Amino acid sequence: MLTTTLIIISAIVLDWLLGEPKRYHPLVGFGLLANRVESFLYPNELASKRKKLLLGMLAVCVLLIPISLLGAFIASFDSIATMFSIVVLTLCIGHKSLHDHARPIANALLNDDKTQARYLASRIVSRDPATLNIPRATIESVLENGADSVFSALFWFLVGGAPAVICYRLANTLDAMWGYRSPRYLYFGRFAARLDDVLNYIPARLTALSYAIVGNSKTAFQSWKNQAPQWDSPNAGPVMATGAGALQITLGGPAQYDGKWHQRITLGCGDEPKANDIERALQLVRRSVMLWIAVLIMITGLSYA
Repeated sequence: MLTTTLIIISAIVLDWLLGEPKRYHPLVGFGLLANRVESFLYPNELASKRKKLLLGMLAVCVLLIPISLLGAFIASFDSIATMFSIVVLTLCIGHKSLHDHARPIANALLNDDKTQARYLASRIVSRDPATLNIPRATIESVLENGADSVFSALFWFLVGGAPAVICYRLANTLDAMWGYRSPRYLYFGRFAARLDDVLNYIPARLTALSYAIVGNSKTAFQSWKNQAPQWDSPNAGPVMATGAGALQITLGGPAQYDGKWHQRITLGCGDEPKANDIERALQLVRRSVMLWIAVLIMITGLSYA
C-alpha cells in the first residue's frame, strides 16, 4: 500500500508539473490506431444492427486486450514496475490539463473577450459553439472530466495497477471517439459506450461523494438525490448534479447538439454560473484530489500501525 500511495502522489505531482506532453502523447497514437481498426472493421452502412454491434465489440477487444496485456507483462518485472507505473499513471490522469483548458476560458471572459472564450469553450465540449452558455458549459466539462480523467484513473490504478488504468484510459478514449448516438456509431460504438459506463460507475459516485464532502455538502447531497436520476447519463448525472450543488450554482438546462435542442433538466441550485465560478469548479477538483491523497495516506498509516 505504501508503494501504491507513493506512486499515486508522484504521478499527481508530475502531471501538475509537466502537464500533457505537447508531442507524441500515447493516447494520440492510440487514437490513430483506433481509426485504422475502425476503417478495417466498420461494416457496410447497410449491414444489420447485430453485425455492427458485434464488429464494434470486436474492435474494442482488438484494441484493449493486447495493449493491456502488454502493460501487465511490463509491470511484472520488479526492477522497472514502480517507474513504469509512475509513467503510466502520469500519462493517464489529466488533472493539470483541466486547468490548462478551463483557465484561459475564464480569463477570456474576465477580459470581456467572449469571442475567444466561445472558441476555447467549443474545443472542450461537443456542442454548437454559437449556442453555448460559456461558463456553464465549461464548468460541466470540468466536473465531468474531473471524474473521467482524474478520479476514475486513480480508482482503477488502485484496483489493478498499471494494466487496469491502461485498460480504463483506452476504453474511455474509445467512448470519446465512438460513443455517440449518430447513425455511424449508434450500434458500432455501443459496446465502447457501455463499457465506459460500467468502468466509470463506481468512480463517478466516489467523485460525487468527494465533491459533496469538500463543497457545500447539504445542497450537494440534495442535488444528487433529487436531480441525478433524471439525467440521461448514469454517471454524469451524479457527478454534475453533486458538483453543481457543492458549488451552489445551476448547470444543465437546454443545450443544442448537432443542430437540435435537448431539454436537459436543471442541476444544482442558486445563481447562473459566472466566469469566477470556473476557478471555483477547478478548486473543487483540486480539493477532491487532496481528499483522496489524505485518505490514501491515512489508510497506508493504519496498515502499518
